[in-house]
Amino acid sequence: MSFSKIHTAQNHLLKAHIIDIETDLSRGLHSFTIVGLGDKAVEESKDRVSSAIKNSGFTAPKSKNEKIVVSLAPADLKKEGPSFDVGIALGYLTATGDIELNPEKTIFLGELSLDGNIRPITGVLPLIVEARKQGFTRAFVPKENAAEAALVDGITIYPATSLIELIEHLNTRDKKGTTKTLLEQPKTEIVYTREDVTIDFNDVEGNETAKRGLLIAAAGGHNIALFGPPGTGKTMLAKAFRSILPPLSLKDILEVTAIHSIAGTLKSAYVTHPPIRSPHHTASYVSLVGGGAIPKPGELTLAHKGVLFLDEFPEFDKKVIETLRQPLEEKIVSVTRARGSAHFPAHCILVAALNPCPCGNFGVEGKKCVCSPQNIQKYQRKISGPIADRIDMWIEVSKIDYEKIIRKKQRGNDTEAIRDSVARARKIQSKRFNHKEGMLNSDMGARDIQNFFEMNAQAEKILEQAARNLELSARACHKVMKLARTIADLDEKENVDEKSVLEALQYRQKKTEI
Repeated sequence: MSFSKIHTAQNHLLKAHIIDIETDLSRGLHSFTIVGLGDKAVEESKDRVSSAIKNSGFTAPKSKNEKIVVSLAPADLKKEGPSFDVGIALGYLTATGDIELNPEKTIFLGELSLDGNIRPITGVLPLIVEARKQGFTRAFVPKENAAEAALVDGITIYPATSLIELIEHLNTRDKKGTTKTLLEQPKTEIVYTREDVTIDFNDVEGNETAKRGLLIAAAGGHNIALFGPPGTGKTMLAKAFRSILPPLSLKDILEVTAIHSIAGTLKSAYVTHPPIRSPHHTASYVSLVGGGAIPKPGELTLAHKGVLFLDEFPEFDKKVIETLRQPLEEKIVSVTRARGSAHFPAHCILVAALNPCPCGNFGVEGKKCVCSPQNIQKYQRKISGPIADRIDMWIEVSKIDYEKIIRKKQRGNDTEAIRDSVARARKIQSKRFNHKEGMLNSDMGARDIQNFFEMNAQAEKILEQAARNLELSARACHKVMKLARTIADLDEKENVDEKSVLEALQYRQKKTEI
C-alpha cells in the first residue's frame, strides 16, 4: 500500500476543524514534503516524526528512497502547532505497509518527542466535541489530556504515552486481532469543590457600602468601578469579589474549559469556578481584546463568565480603554483582519479600581494633593463618557477606621451569607429568563426591559425626574433600570419599588469639581 488516510483535528480562531492527513509514497530520490498551508511547527514535524519512527523500532523515512507527500486537508485552512505528529506518523507507517489499522471514525491527537513518546497538546476539549459532532466514535489522545477529553459523552477516549504503545494497540498486521494494550479513559465526572481563595470578604474590614455594591454586581452581572484614595482596600475588595460568585453551570464549564484549553492556561481537567484575569496596566489593546495578524483571543475572552479586574484603570493607555466600548456592550469581541475575522466571547464582569488623581489625594480629608488641575483633568478624562456610561456602578471606597484594622474582631460568615444571596438572586433571574440559559439582568436589551421590567408608579416618577435632572442618556437610564431590577431581586420583590430605584441612582458616577 502506498497511500493512507488518517483523521486528526486542530483549533483555529476558537473553532475546531477536522483535518484529513493523506500520505502518498512513490519511488524516487528521498524527499519529505508536507503540504496544506502549515506553519513552522507543522513543517518541523517531519523531523520529529522521522526520529520517533526510527526510535520506535521501524525504518526511518530518511533511510528509504521514497518521495513522501503528506497533505493536510482542507488545504485552504492555516495549520498550526504540533498536534498532527501522531497522525502523520501513523499515516506514513500505514502507507509503507509496516502496520495495518482501521482508521474509520477514529481521531488521533498528539505531539511526538524524538524518542517516540507522546506529549500533551492544548485545546483538546473543543477538538473532541467537534469530533463527536462529526460522527467519530474513538479518539486517541496524550495521557495528560485524557481526563479533559473524557468530559465529552458519546466518544471513547484512549490515553496513549508513546507511539509504539499506540501501534501495538492498533496494528492488525500478521495478527488475527489487535493486542489491546490501551484501556479506555473513564468518564470524567465534574466535582464542585470549594475553591481555595487567598482573599475573601471575611478578610475585608469595614467598607460595607463597597461590599453591598459588589453583592449587587455579582447578583446581576453588572460592571463596577471602585474609586478612592490609595490604601483604602480597593484592590483587596476586587480580589475578594470572586469568592462570592457562584460556581459555573455545566454548559459554562465546558465553554470556559475549552477557551482556557486552547489558550494553554488550563491548570486541571476542567474549570468549575468563574475565572479572574488581572492584566497589568501596560497591556496592549491586542492583549486585552484580542487580535493580531491571525486573530487570537485576549484577556476579555479569558475572563469569559468570570471577572476582568483592571487595577489602576486610568493608567491604561487611552486607546486600550476605548477598545472596551463595544465588548462591554455586546459581550463579544469581533476582530477583522486581512487574513480573516473572528468572534470571541467576552461575557464577563468588569471590576475597575482607580484613584481620584495621579497622587491619589485629591479631595481626601487631611491629605494634600500635589497634582496640578491640568494633571487631574487629564487623569480623569482618560475615562471617557461612553466608557463611564458602560459601567453600571460607581462605588466610593473611603478610608477605614483604624480601630477596625488594629482591634480585629471575630471573623463572621460574611462570605457565605453574601454568596447565598447572590445564588438566590440568580435563581430568580434564571426563572425570569428561562428562554435563554445563563442570562442575567445586566444582559437585558430594550425588548427584555419592556417584557420583564415592572415598577410601581412612585418608582416610575422618581426615575423620570432623575433622568431629567441628571441628564441620563438612554443607555444610562436602562442601566439604572437593570440595576434596580437586581436590587429588587436581592430583596425578593416581584416588582421594582422606589427604594430599589433610589439605591440604583446612588451608584451613578458623580461629577468631581476641580
